[in-house]
Amino acid sequence: MKALLPRLEISLFQIQHNTRILSKLYGEKGIFLMGVSKATLGDPAIAKAMIQGGVKFIADSRIENIQKMKNAGVSAQFVLLRTALSQAEAVVQNVDISFNTELKTVRELSYYARTYRTLHRIIIMVEMGDLREGILPSDLFQFIKEVLGLPNIKIIGIGCNLACYGGIKPNNQKMCELSKLANAIEREFQINLEIVSGGNSANYEWYKSTQKVERINNLRLGESILLGCETINRKAIPDLYTNAFRLITEVIESKEKPSLPFGEICQNAFGVTPILLDRGIHHRVIIALGRQDVLISSLSPKNDLEILGSSSDHIVLDSNNHACEVGSEVEFDLDYGGLLSAMTSPFITKQFVGSSHTVAAA
Repeated sequence: MKALLPRLEISLFQIQHNTRILSKLYGEKGIFLMGVSKATLGDPAIAKAMIQGGVKFIADSRIENIQKMKNAGVSAQFVLLRTALSQAEAVVQNVDISFNTELKTVRELSYYARTYRTLHRIIIMVEMGDLREGILPSDLFQFIKEVLGLPNIKIIGIGCNLACYGGIKPNNQKMCELSKLANAIEREFQINLEIVSGGNSANYEWYKSTQKVERINNLRLGESILLGCETINRKAIPDLYTNAFRLITEVIESKEKPSLPFGEICQNAFGVTPILLDRGIHHRVIIALGRQDVLISSLSPKNDLEILGSSSDHIVLDSNNHACEVGSEVEFDLDYGGLLSAMTSPFITKQFVGSSHTVAAA
């Protein structure tokens, strides 16, 4: 059987290996990990590889992904990273722990937890400067006071998100501030915070350089597990695989052409007036992949090929004299944005290398 194209080849062995190495590394200072599955569209096989690598918590931002993993028999503590008011009932029914910042949403969770006669656990996210989600520290104690009055809700921790929206670096100062808040909350309200979640794959540099992790005992890792790198400088982490995902597609045109379009220039399909360099006559390759499939800026072609531009369905490459015949395959490495878009695309086949598990495009 001929391989389907375009396809994303996925090594479950490498994902499991990366998870095991990171679990051991962070565990040396008492930090346990949540494996974040959102970039892989909650793929059950990838979640299972993370679990086999040592994580006991799988975290995702979409309830639909968690439902898919549970239906596929994934056994873990499921954590919802983004809680919406409209999904409160489904959250209580499907999620073990949810991250929260809005009292109105927690009240709704309390209502459904009481309705279903269950206890729902929450982690409260604190705003530490990145300006994505989080309660300002000045408002935190009043928020907790009100949540503690709600039935069937248990606060089990606090957390923060950094180096995501605002690009604020997780460092000793930020981690100490979060730790001090955890201590102050426990003293004020006489509760035990089981989890103090200090961040994500961006926390690697902080972890390697710090002498004391203070109260931080959890990190939520997606990119480090999946792509083997930290996310401050996108440097590879020692002993991790960085190529667990490879995007492969097909050459559909291979010709000598001028490098400059000829005729009157106007806007292209995306409302941009192109500015192109004159390279003379050169060998141009078109592949069956486009903006509808993947984030083009996240792709790094192999074999010295150069991306010249793209449309919704095509990517144009300079072959740089590399032999690219029609029907031949072109391979790309991809970063987190590329992985996210490729996993989401229904037009890209997902194939687990080393096994017969293939997910065809819808």
